[in-house]
Amino acid sequence: MTTAETLLIPPGRTAAAGDDDSTPTLRPEALLLDFGGVVFSTHKRPEAGLEVARIAAQLLARAGHHRSPDELASVFAAGGVALRDWKNSQSRLLEPTELDHRTIWRDFYASPLPAAEREVLIGHAGELQRELTIRSSEHTLRPGLVELLDTAAELGVPVGIVSNAHSGRAHRAILDQTGLTERFAVQLYSDEVGIRKPHPGIIDLAARALGTSARRCWYVGDTLDRDVVAGRRAGVAAVLVTRSHHTDTPPFPVTERADLVVDDPRGIVPALRRTVRPSSAGPALAETAGRPDDDRSDGPERHSVGRPEAGRPALSAVSESDRLPSALLLDHGGVISNSAPDELGLAAFTARLAEGLSAAGHATTSDQAASGLAAGRIRHKEWKAAHESVNGGPVPEIDPVTFWAELVGPELPGDPDAVAAWLHAEAHRLMYDYSRVKSARTLRPGIVELLRTAGDLGIPVGIVSNTVSGRGIRSLLESQGLLDLIAAHAYSDEVGRRKPDPSGVENVLTAVDADPRRAWFVGDKPHRDVPAARAGGVGTVVIVSGGATGDDELEEAFASDPALRPDHLLDSIEDLLPLVFAPTDSSQPDSQPTATSTKGRS
Repeated sequence: MTTAETLLIPPGRTAAAGDDDSTPTLRPEALLLDFGGVVFSTHKRPEAGLEVARIAAQLLARAGHHRSPDELASVFAAGGVALRDWKNSQSRLLEPTELDHRTIWRDFYASPLPAAEREVLIGHAGELQRELTIRSSEHTLRPGLVELLDTAAELGVPVGIVSNAHSGRAHRAILDQTGLTERFAVQLYSDEVGIRKPHPGIIDLAARALGTSARRCWYVGDTLDRDVVAGRRAGVAAVLVTRSHHTDTPPFPVTERADLVVDDPRGIVPALRRTVRPSSAGPALAETAGRPDDDRSDGPERHSVGRPEAGRPALSAVSESDRLPSALLLDHGGVISNSAPDELGLAAFTARLAEGLSAAGHATTSDQAASGLAAGRIRHKEWKAAHESVNGGPVPEIDPVTFWAELVGPELPGDPDAVAAWLHAEAHRLMYDYSRVKSARTLRPGIVELLRTAGDLGIPVGIVSNTVSGRGIRSLLESQGLLDLIAAHAYSDEVGRRKPDPSGVENVLTAVDADPRRAWFVGDKPHRDVPAARAGGVGTVVIVSGGATGDDELEEAFASDPALRPDHLLDSIEDLLPLVFAPTDSSQPDSQPTATSTKGRS
């Protein structure tokens, strides 16, 4: 059968909802839908730019930078124009990659701003992009969408979302509000997987996540340059278009045409109902239909996203003329809060993980999910050990896709490739959910007073933390009422580097425009926090015990490597308060750590 013989209706013709074509068609093994224009219709909100600018102005003010929302709105609007042009240019490429949030805000929205202001916004890029995406448009379910989902469920066809998105997090939240999230077996967004349509790999990945191949799927979009071209390149069984305001205005001429063009999802229902299972219709279409590029019969190769590089400033002496710190940099775990295993939370998470995998066709029990995650966590420790700094080189942080698809995935039941593909698509959501339940956290005594006193004295506070989800830490800080007290954030999963790499330290110092020589860093792990702070040029380094590192480990670390000794070794956050807010000559680095604790260590 040729590609032309698989057409549901001739190219260029628009089918009405009741259009009848009785030609038998093989039933797809999965139905993949674009988000905007298919699941939702969108209508622009002109006020969104100013709303996000107000949020950005507040974030900048926390770090001591003052800009009017009107001024920021103008800067962001220009960035939006440039970003739109970038997206159109990517539609011309064979295999375009997607921008990450930090790049979008560094190179498009905030690029004209001074370095300090730009770095503040980069540190909040994920949250800002979520707000911009949610606020920029009103989202309304398209007519017939629920009927299409019901029909697919009745016929046993799983449904997934495949969408270009600069904030998959926002898209998931919008879908959650409809109550339809559970109707989709997988959600795949370009910012979370690193490639964007018309790259055929994004459709291929979604198909594999549902245990099938692109050639056995229908793909439904609303644009020619992205959706129709992506579907054709991936070799799907049929490309369908639900018409939107984008359909007839591609940025450049496109020769590819859809198999079916309808006004909205209602028009797809009759076509789907006319299909028959492959077993009753002869050879499977996937084995007979032609592909645009026969030399790609194995499908597009998988895509991986690289990590940015960062430079390192030299150390310099501390000035004696200034009494208060220029900035206070804190680790999170072990300094702001302590953690303990949350067995109930993990059990609930692994049950949800098993349900998600099973809904996508990969039957998994809660026990199997728990066992797979436990094995993955062991492999994660091995991964970190294998990626430690060599001769002071960069120290990479693991990304969600690597953790779930490569470390956890092989330990789960089912087809390894299909399970890995589903985990790849859902990795960012899974990592956020996992980060919120893997440990129960309690604030360390004295930390609230420390943060509030710093705010009262005008000392900016930044967090520099190794973590699998900076988003999860922000959520925790917000629930504890502390988020507004933090001027800047640098989380290893967002920066792409983990301590002892100094990248996070450098980012926060830049964001608050602080003199590194007068800055203080407070951590709890000598082998990570002390080298990161020193390499970042921080003048005073403090280690507080009672966190994740035991007293014996601290002493062993100091004995094994004198370079790991901090300037001050304290027993509690309360001990830090008089030291940091009433500094004298003790702010100068000493040859031995200074202790103000009752244990009297030195």
